[in-house]
Amino acid sequence: MITLGHFLALSAVLFAIGLFGVLTRRNLIAVLMSVEILLNAAALAFASVAAYKDPVFFAGQLFALFIIVVAAAELSIGFAILLLVFRHAGSVATDVVEEMRG
Repeated sequence: MITLGHFLALSAVLFAIGLFGVLTRRNLIAVLMSVEILLNAAALAFASVAAYKDPVFFAGQLFALFIIVVAAAELSIGFAILLLVFRHAGSVATDVVEEMRG
């Protein structure tokens, strides 16, 4: 039987993968994808704890929905910034962003 611990372990693994991706990637697109994995891990943890603790009270699912909305907004703003960096520098590497600092 699948328990709450299984869902939380999956959430922790996803969070670790996302954190590793944010810290090690040089490509801004990969960094944005890693941030999305981080947010999905948090949403999975909220929804699974809420479903196992009190299936009638939907607070965890509402938090997960809020996380998904924030992730969509973050993704659209992130891609807009990414396009501006690409137009200005011709590359989407994180080194280019560091060089753009005055």
